Amino acid sequence: MSSRTTISRITAIGGLSTAVLLAATACGAGGPAATSGSAASTVNVLVEAGGHAELTGVAEQCKKDTGVNVNFVELPYEGMFNRLSSEFSSGNVSFDVAALDSVWLPSFKDAVQPIDELFTDEVKKDIFPALVKEANVDGHFIGMPAWTNAEIILYRKDLFDDAKNKADFKAKYGYDLAAPTTWKQYQDISEFFTKDGMYGTDVKGGVETEWLAHVLQAGSPMVLDENNNVVIDNAAHKDALDFYTSLVKSAPPGAAQVDWAAAQNLFNQGKTAMTRFWAHAYRQIPKDSPVAGKVGAAPMIGGSAGVAGVPGPWYLSVPKATKNSDAAKKFVKCAYDHNDLGIESSLGLASRISAFEKYQDKAGYESFKPLIETLKGQATATRPATAKWQQIVDTALVPMLQKAVAGGDSATLLAAAKKQIQDLLK
Repeated sequence: MSSRTTISRITAIGGLSTAVLLAATACGAGGPAATSGSAASTVNVLVEAGGHAELTGVAEQCKKDTGVNVNFVELPYEGMFNRLSSEFSSGNVSFDVAALDSVWLPSFKDAVQPIDELFTDEVKKDIFPALVKEANVDGHFIGMPAWTNAEIILYRKDLFDDAKNKADFKAKYGYDLAAPTTWKQYQDISEFFTKDGMYGTDVKGGVETEWLAHVLQAGSPMVLDENNNVVIDNAAHKDALDFYTSLVKSAPPGAAQVDWAAAQNLFNQGKTAMTRFWAHAYRQIPKDSPVAGKVGAAPMIGGSAGVAGVPGPWYLSVPKATKNSDAAKKFVKCAYDHNDLGIESSLGLASRISAFEKYQDKAGYESFKPLIETLKGQATATRPATAKWQQIVDTALVPMLQKAVAGGDSATLLAAAKKQIQDLLK
């Protein structure tokens, strides 16, 4: 399983500690012994390194509320999928709750318990629609969203508010310089600020999510339709790719190699005027950055199908093999009840709408309103529910994007990617 999924990106770009505690508390290397159920008031929670911070405050509160003690077991992202696969296959699990990347839900749907009773009407109203849909696999809810994220627009307020820039921009384009609300405006502004060693935006050839958001905005499902037919060569995918590559002329050179970390560094170093980026990055701009205190946030821009982003949620799931189901489900419910505590963590994210809304008007959380609007976007959707999604990303989508931003023919590249993906799905 590749490391190029969302939480790993978030961990890498968010400056979180990546120190991994293989085998937490008193359990020796490799995690705790398979003694699930040995203490009904203690649950072992398997998390990727970045997820521990999100759940620490929740765990402390849940111990006070319910008496359930949480023993976290952290693993690096690269090893977590294999550990989960191995233990689920053996039927002997060493954890009672697992934090699962959303792309893993299809792979592990038969190994985790339905938690339908936790998804009341009230709960479903407080979770973003795309996440409610994704959590339901084959008619049952199998994971409670713990945190999520989406790309929004970050822009340099100081440059946008500069009187000369305003006058020059209006003289050239005929309208006022402001945070873009259309992709034509985004193109114009990107072009305008590309001068004197600076660039209007970045173009990320090393990751696929941003281009896929454009596909959703153009009105198509991403890569696969609801019947798992490969639709990557349809008009929406081509239009999205052509627009994506059109921005290369307003971006720093070497777009094929630009990933999340590179794009974040470019923006924080003051090299780009705008970036489409995960919302949490707004609060993680270093204080000594030349752009600190000069950044504005706006919702993701919509296309013909409306505003769309690709959320990156993680879910708390309870394995069927645990002997500690009651305490495990008690923790999952408690984690939902106190979901807002995740916002106080270093990652600073939640999954409940009300949790983000609680902070959206507070100073320092200006990115939350744009994030909420993007996650509520009518075309926002999670990644396709296929166990082979990460393989598709690693072997077809990213290589195709890297060739496209380097000048490759979009129709030819999409046709080749379609054949590759069809072969992967056989």
